Amino acid sequence: MDKEPGIGMTPKEHLHLKHVLQTVCALEAVVHPSFGPEGGQVLFTRDTAQAMLSRSGTRILTALRLEHPLARMVVECVWKHSTVTGDGSKTFIILLASLLRMIHSAACKETNVSRTYNLREAAVAATARRLADELLAFASEKLDDLITKGVVPYGYCVSWEDFTANSQSQANPSYCFVKKLLSSFFHTRLGYTHCDFMSNLTCELLTNWKPKNDQFSSSLQFLNDNFPALHTPVSGFPVNLSRLVEGQVIHRDFATPFHQTDCLPIKAVVFPEYLQPQLLNTEHVLKLGCGEQVMEHNSTTERSLVQFSAWAERSLGCIIANLQSLGVSVLLSAVKQSAAVLALATQAEMCVVECVSEDELSLFLWLSGVTPVSDCWMIEPEHIVNLTFCRPITLGAHRYIHVGFSDLQERSMVKSCSLVICGPGEGQTDQYACAIQDAIRMLLTALKPPCLPTTTASNIMVQANQSLPSSQQCVLGSGYFVPVGGTFEFLLNHVLLQQKTYSSLSGNTTRGVPATAQLFANALLSVPQKIYSYNLQHFLHTQTRVLRFIQNNSHPFPELVCNHQQSKSSIMGCASSDPLDDRKIKVDCSGKFDAASKDVRRDSGFESVSCKYQLLLAVLQCVTSLLRVDSVLYSHRREGIHFVDS
Repeated sequence: MDKEPGIGMTPKEHLHLKHVLQTVCALEAVVHPSFGPEGGQVLFTRDTAQAMLSRSGTRILTALRLEHPLARMVVECVWKHSTVTGDGSKTFIILLASLLRMIHSAACKETNVSRTYNLREAAVAATARRLADELLAFASEKLDDLITKGVVPYGYCVSWEDFTANSQSQANPSYCFVKKLLSSFFHTRLGYTHCDFMSNLTCELLTNWKPKNDQFSSSLQFLNDNFPALHTPVSGFPVNLSRLVEGQVIHRDFATPFHQTDCLPIKAVVFPEYLQPQLLNTEHVLKLGCGEQVMEHNSTTERSLVQFSAWAERSLGCIIANLQSLGVSVLLSAVKQSAAVLALATQAEMCVVECVSEDELSLFLWLSGVTPVSDCWMIEPEHIVNLTFCRPITLGAHRYIHVGFSDLQERSMVKSCSLVICGPGEGQTDQYACAIQDAIRMLLTALKPPCLPTTTASNIMVQANQSLPSSQQCVLGSGYFVPVGGTFEFLLNHVLLQQKTYSSLSGNTTRGVPATAQLFANALLSVPQKIYSYNLQHFLHTQTRVLRFIQNNSHPFPELVCNHQQSKSSIMGCASSDPLDDRKIKVDCSGKFDAASKDVRRDSGFESVSCKYQLLLAVLQCVTSLLRVDSVLYSHRREGIHFVDS
């Protein structure tokens, strides 16, 4: 790269298109080994010798120590996209690299640009920016219509009810589909071994959190926003010991001795502040001087402090006595209480839980339906929650508090439960937890508009009773899924190559197809090419089968079935009826498959049309942003890196 340090000037680095391409291709080389059905896990070793093993593209990219600001810019774009959709980080990088290669090749081939600019690099950069702008404009104007006409008709539509069906058995086609969808999702992150187990665990979690008013989208948003408080990682145990436990697990231990009680219900209150009145807070400073007058003043101050301390202890005793009279036996606090509070609570056989996190306290308040105590002298019935149980629970090497709520199902039909995620090591446990949260994000994006308002434990009740505006009720491809293995890319590639009416901004066409659509269509094929890089024959076989369905105007799966006896054929792993080849159907049902069929059946699963659509738009926006950067200015401070648009 060309650098102009200059004497006494800020270093400046010019960015050419080939440098941008090299940077993105380096990131592509990192994620490619973990991409596709044959992808493996990437091993990272930290300076502390701690190892991290992962197949998650986001975790792999964010674990890299990237020096160049352009690479950090790309990773930030990937992170923002995966945070919303929970999926597509590796595909993002692969498609981004493919588009940049296509743009670079097209820009270098144009012969008329050198007549306008003196420098060829500047000419190539200008052409690349123009092509990127055309691609983004084309996608903004036509992509939604193309997907609606060329992809959605071949998709399988799923509703919220399918994810929380009462009949969760192998005989239920919708439930079977949900399991295959989640299994294929977890396979890309956890491999074959644990994907089915995680799929069943996630389905059970979604079923328990199904709300009374059927606002399942609000429930998913609630699970996503409160996931840190809803799960407990346990290291040192096999993953198949992961499970759901009733109620809430609070990640603190009792600050006072635990007293087992047979009296039900157990009454508890929440104190966000200190119980004992305080004259001085931590931010206050008391200055004591010397001299006769000052010493006399200090003596008076000392007597006042002693009197205040005695009054505070008497007041605290009255507060504890009042709580005893109300039958309260559990005190939850957001702060660390004084020794006097703990001593009096121990005498009164009350259990005190200190320093409960804000997330966990907010979740407890929503599940209980009570309000925290703002004035210790004014404790009303709406401050007291009735618990079915409150006991210690040991998970791994830690002891926590386990509470249950009595009337939650009557109020909202939600069966509260916490998720215990086990793993052999801390890194693996965190990987399993991130995979489940990403699955929740994917479902939220796939089935409902991504513009849902943020829902926390404090406002979920309000959000569940509000309906979205009509303009936000649906998103492109919402609820539609297609088989994995490049089906989406093959379908969209075909419909892009049929475009002959859209005029490119540059006016160039290739064989009757606009150059922009041609470039976009060719770049899309890079995704299935990477998927089937281990078997080119499988790539051609899959593409041929998809095109045959299009040409014969037939649906890949008119009805979804689970039993092997009912399944007649399989395309990219989904049960389907292929009217094009009866002989092939008979061979498949007999259990004899060729090499390609084995790969097809092993790659079974589905992916969201809506998530794919948002991925394409995010990648095109990233391409445009990257090619608009002309130079990088380095200052002496680490944060002083500035991008300069040309």
